[in-house]
Amino acid sequence: MIRAVAARCGHIFEELTIRPIAQYGSAMLRIGYGLLYLIFLLREFPNREELWGPTAAWTPALDRQYAAHSDWYGWIKSWYTLLATTSDTRFELSYAFALIVCAAMVLGVRTRATSVAFVLVVTAFTGRDAFLGDGGDNVMVLMSIYLVFVASGRRLSLDARRLRRAGPTAPKPEPSNPVLAELAELRRRIVTMTHNAAILVIGFQMCVIYGAAALWKAQGAVWDNGTAIYYVLHTDWFRVWPGLSDEVAGHSTTIAIVAYVTVFAQIGFPFAIFSKRLKYVLLALLLGMHLSIAVLLGIPVFSGVMIVGDSVFLPDAFWLGAGRILRRLPDQLRTLRTPRAEPAVTPEPAPAPESGSAGLLEPVEAPVLPG
Repeated sequence: MIRAVAARCGHIFEELTIRPIAQYGSAMLRIGYGLLYLIFLLREFPNREELWGPTAAWTPALDRQYAAHSDWYGWIKSWYTLLATTSDTRFELSYAFALIVCAAMVLGVRTRATSVAFVLVVTAFTGRDAFLGDGGDNVMVLMSIYLVFVASGRRLSLDARRLRRAGPTAPKPEPSNPVLAELAELRRRIVTMTHNAAILVIGFQMCVIYGAAALWKAQGAVWDNGTAIYYVLHTDWFRVWPGLSDEVAGHSTTIAIVAYVTVFAQIGFPFAIFSKRLKYVLLALLLGMHLSIAVLLGIPVFSGVMIVGDSVFLPDAFWLGAGRILRRLPDQLRTLRTPRAEPAVTPEPAPAPESGSAGLLEPVEAPVLPG
């Protein structure tokens, strides 16, 4: 028994140090968070001066004063106060740099360096105004830090494409010195182990968020009696579409059931991830919950951050299958649009006339009547 457990633990350790896990999932994290923040910055581009610029209501002086009285370390204070400037030129250059970094993150260009720059961008914009944000900004900061340690550029990136093109023509020579070979293998294992550890931390972080949210909900009376969603839909701050909110709030029994399902789905999710089938059911429920939050409550950034974070629980086989379906989709749509050709009707040949009798197609002379 002890030997079997030791062998199993040794196998798991070997797998975590040799084989990187969730390579496509980590690529989706990189693409998702980079694209989400890029859309966010482009969406707020007309309002950038009022939100983060030198003339913002939360002035650069207030921002630096707030950071000076915080418990952050010196270099973290520098990151958080990067945009606290009175220079319009510096602010505009910083904004342009942020857009370029987010685009490079999506495309997977020099992913290691880009991921560090992405942390700089996210923390700078998050810390520029302490009163902006919807909860998703805190999760975004955490995920951007974790992505620094993730090898997210091995799949679905320009880095991976460049390596594939250079692989057959310029193979990397193995070190002839045994010491250098050992160091290269050690480096490879450290990178793999760091990647796997960061993926596990991201998954654990998502489970903590869902579990903590469910426990907080379970302590409230409005969640206990199923009326929480009803009251949220009648809160002016979250009534982005008043007509839609009133329509949904009118189905009291349905939203009470949804409230209970939400709590059970969140509290059960940390345990369901170990099931190959049940986790897909809960992921679908949580996806519907986040989409509802984005549309009904007007909190799209938070919902997007959580939806992207959930992708880490989907195995590589799922993403490969989804990729095959997407590649076949244009051909299937083209097949549906193409009208089916009617089969050609071949006329049957005329039967041959029998001997001794006139054929059906032969001309028959009219009888001559007597005059």
